[in-house]
Amino acid sequence: MSEASRSPLSALPSPAARAVAFASILLGGLAGGLIGYGFMDLSGGSSVGNAVGALVGAVVAAGGTAVIAVLVLRAMGEWREISARQQAGTGRS
Repeated sequence: MSEASRSPLSALPSPAARAVAFASILLGGLAGGLIGYGFMDLSGGSSVGNAVGALVGAVVAAGGTAVIAVLVLRAMGEWREISARQQAGTGRS
């Protein structure tokens, strides 16, 4: 196969991988919100305190999950690039 006929390797993750990452961020935010709400409820907070605890928990958990999701998507892209290089015979050790 000639160089011109190959499709260029893209660093952009597949749509399925991006959808899974997005769903995991939402799920992490939901879990963090529930944990924050439960923590504030157990500490005897008011309804406003419970809402603030849920909001802070959701934002922190979603942010942490987003960092992990980005790292995983980047690692997948690098893995795909390395395997494509090795299949082409230009892999570096």
